[in-house]
Amino acid sequence: MDNQFTILVIEDEDDIQQLIVYNLVKAGFKVLCAGDGEGGLQSHVANHPDLIVLDLMLPGMDGLAVCQELRSAHQSDIPVLMLTAKGEEEDIVAGLAAGADDYLPKPFSPKILLARIHALLRRSRPSSPDGHDKISFPGHHLTIIPHSHGVFVNGVSIHLTHSEFLILMLLAGKPGWVYSRQQIINDIRGFDYSLTERAIDVLISGLRKKLGPAAPAIDTVRGVGYRFSAHPG
Repeated sequence: MDNQFTILVIEDEDDIQQLIVYNLVKAGFKVLCAGDGEGGLQSHVANHPDLIVLDLMLPGMDGLAVCQELRSAHQSDIPVLMLTAKGEEEDIVAGLAAGADDYLPKPFSPKILLARIHALLRRSRPSSPDGHDKISFPGHHLTIIPHSHGVFVNGVSIHLTHSEFLILMLLAGKPGWVYSRQQIINDIRGFDYSLTERAIDVLISGLRKKLGPAAPAIDTVRGVGYRFSAHPG
């Protein structure tokens, strides 16, 4: 991995933090650390890292609150990998609803952690250097600019998480094509990924809420999955 990438680790357990830092530095990343949510947010503002590894159980402001603050007040679309001792579906859904892009329960394998980070960084890279690619759906007043992950509704910029953007790009790439929840998981995450179909419903719900008047572009196909309708009606 190119060492131009900077990772911010927000973790209050010293041994876990040191384990993460050791493996990230060994892999060639630049690493910043914070032991609580407030310090993590301050480091994010000061240093503009490329990705955040965020523990859920933090003193004071917990990981869910940190993630929500990043997505709302800071209007940040930085990839967030939530790392926690909790691994139940309810916790996964809560993390994704707060804006996390990935979720890895403790105890974890450093190799799996690095693989997830590599995948998130690959997906966050611009897809086109020239900036000329643009996808427009006039009927929904929706414009997508893939190279910069830009999404505009009625000319107003919409801030999506990387997972939300990937889902929108998948559906909008083939209007009318119906994707099952498992197909969406496989496309945005890869096969044998632990993301649940319910989590996809949560991500779709969050995406629709952010799209506002363009939300009807995403249809629910009962018993099957979702599709993108290029034209209202």
